[in-house]
Amino acid sequence: MKKIIFTLSLLLVIISAGFSQILKPEKWEFDYKQDGDELVLTFTVKLDEGWHIYSHYIKEGGPIPTSLVIDESCKGKYKLLGRLKESPAPTEIFDKTFNMNVKYYEHKATFKQRIGITSTEDFTLKGYLEYMLCNDENCLPPTEYDFEVPVKGIEPIPNEAQQISDKEKNKTEEIKKQETETTTSQKNVTTPSGGTLQTKDTAVDKSEKKDTLNVKTATEDKIKDKTSQHNKKKEKRSLLIFFFVSFLSGLAALLTPCVFPMIPMTVSFFMHDNQDKKKARLQATVYGISIILIYTIIGTLTAIIFGAEFANWLSTHWLPNILFFLTFLIFALSFFGMFEITLPNWLIEKTDKQADKGGMVGAFFMAFTLVLVSFSCTGPIVGAILVESASSASFLKPIVGMLGFSLAFAIPFTLFAYFPEWLKKMPKSGGWLNAVKVSLGFLELAFGLKFLSIADQTYHWHILDREVYLALWIVIYTLLGFYFLGKLKFKGDTPVEHIGVGRLLLAIITFSFVVYMIPGMFGAPLKALSGYLPPQTTLDFDINKIVRNNLQVYGGTGNTNETKEICEKPRYGNFLELPHGLKGYFDYKQAISCAKKLNKPLFVDFTGHGCVNCRQMEANVWSDPKVLSHLKNDFVIVALYVDDKTELPKDEWIKSTYDGKIKKTLGKKNADFQITRYQVNAQPYYVLLDPYTEDTLVSPRAYDLNIDDFVNFLETAIKRFKEKHKQ
Repeated sequence: MKKIIFTLSLLLVIISAGFSQILKPEKWEFDYKQDGDELVLTFTVKLDEGWHIYSHYIKEGGPIPTSLVIDESCKGKYKLLGRLKESPAPTEIFDKTFNMNVKYYEHKATFKQRIGITSTEDFTLKGYLEYMLCNDENCLPPTEYDFEVPVKGIEPIPNEAQQISDKEKNKTEEIKKQETETTTSQKNVTTPSGGTLQTKDTAVDKSEKKDTLNVKTATEDKIKDKTSQHNKKKEKRSLLIFFFVSFLSGLAALLTPCVFPMIPMTVSFFMHDNQDKKKARLQATVYGISIILIYTIIGTLTAIIFGAEFANWLSTHWLPNILFFLTFLIFALSFFGMFEITLPNWLIEKTDKQADKGGMVGAFFMAFTLVLVSFSCTGPIVGAILVESASSASFLKPIVGMLGFSLAFAIPFTLFAYFPEWLKKMPKSGGWLNAVKVSLGFLELAFGLKFLSIADQTYHWHILDREVYLALWIVIYTLLGFYFLGKLKFKGDTPVEHIGVGRLLLAIITFSFVVYMIPGMFGAPLKALSGYLPPQTTLDFDINKIVRNNLQVYGGTGNTNETKEICEKPRYGNFLELPHGLKGYFDYKQAISCAKKLNKPLFVDFTGHGCVNCRQMEANVWSDPKVLSHLKNDFVIVALYVDDKTELPKDEWIKSTYDGKIKKTLGKKNADFQITRYQVNAQPYYVLLDPYTEDTLVSPRAYDLNIDDFVNFLETAIKRFKEKHKQ
């Protein structure tokens, strides 16, 4: 009997041992490194197949997050530098059990915590990493991985050498507020199989605030320095181009009927006394310098009045843009001969009397008289330059513009005064001057539409979409072509019995331009005009989009670079759209969430409806096959319009940290984000981010039409992201 009992007991022990196996699916590795007053703790876990550990970043109400808890005995001897960092990118899914998105790691995960040492004495840092493991069938109780680290105290600071400033005290208090808040709670955690598991009292890290006190790394500082230098180079290049355009505008103004006849009149004024050529040339020099000075002063006053802070309102609000459009329209009608714009006679007469006094003062007032008398012809050109420059965020642009215009305007007067024999070779005044004036009227009318288009895009009126805008330009330039052929006549024109070679060439160029624009009505990108036309997404009949959609519907391959997926319907997607069929977002938080879910870097595009350079980048750089392929397949894109006037719900209003004002529109919110985060307020501005840390992967870029550089910009970010988050 005893043998039977012993045998049964032995069998029970063996069976019990077989069914009571203790599960240990994880293996931890711990490392630490102290460098001066900073300590880095590194926890690496390897998991058995089928098991996973939860991320630190789990919202309340979900499974137990992985959290670092430091023993109370160490209080006052350390400070946490930022939150617990983890790698690689976690998997994120919607868990029906918890009714929320949860993040977890499979196979392997690493958790790092930076700690600042404040104690001057050596001590032992004790604590544990709390975590929870689950598989598809059950969850294990929350477990603790204990650690102890010998810490060397920092060198004490002599009292007489340095006192802690109020600023440093404030920082210390803020850091303490950011430290992990712990709470003891009893939780019932639902397992994937539907059962419940009662946990013991645990300390759960509930701190979700972003650490604003992280010390900026040397890499980030270098990125900002490079970005600043890059933007300065681009600004210099942009100002140089604007100077050249303004200079050409000054030359064009010379060929108007208000200015051209004044060249010989003005020169004869200086050269009436042939016995004193030296004095006459000195007066002519003062005269030329005075012209430059007067116009440059106008540019400076414009820069002061319309500074960078006012520029955003000036360039995007409907009121100034409608006024600019009407101004161009009025000037165009004036050039067509409908009426003449003149300044008050008393002003001209008063300056003319001052000019009669002679001498250097007389030369200055002679220049001032020229500016006033020629206003009816130069006013529209000067106005166009000032409007274009004032709507820019650059303080120097109006000054540079007026300097370029006045330089071209003053040089001929000064040179003819020095070399009066050149006057004999000048063409005589005649009907050709009026032809120049009328031609400028057509150009004023065409370019004035740009300002109406900006207001239309910013407020989503859809009055002047791409096909309407192109239709107007096609008609305007067609009429200009017929004018060059002599088929249209305006007030002041002389009869044209036959056209010369010059008119014929101008007509050919104009009609060629019209032919170039016609395909744009059906979806051609028209890259040369990309900065001046409404975006292609506003085109109602885009044959490329129709063909692409039909290929997809009827089983064709369509575009091989078609975007694979986005996570959810984008906010503001009912009135905002990305170019080239790209799919993405217009809300930063939504884009960050999707980038994490898809494990892709984030492409942030700071743009604007009225941004000429943005449209040029999209038409000339984004359209490149390599660039487009990367944007469609390797990034989550978010376009942040800084000038959109869409009103935000009251709960989404923000108070700016740089000017203290409440931002109530989508555009102002995005502009504030760009300024506060990157200290840049110009567009376009492209930032490539790691969505998990929101750190830049590569130095941001501004306007640059070099396609190879942009491809390298994207590929470098992709490579760094993959290296950083490789499994």
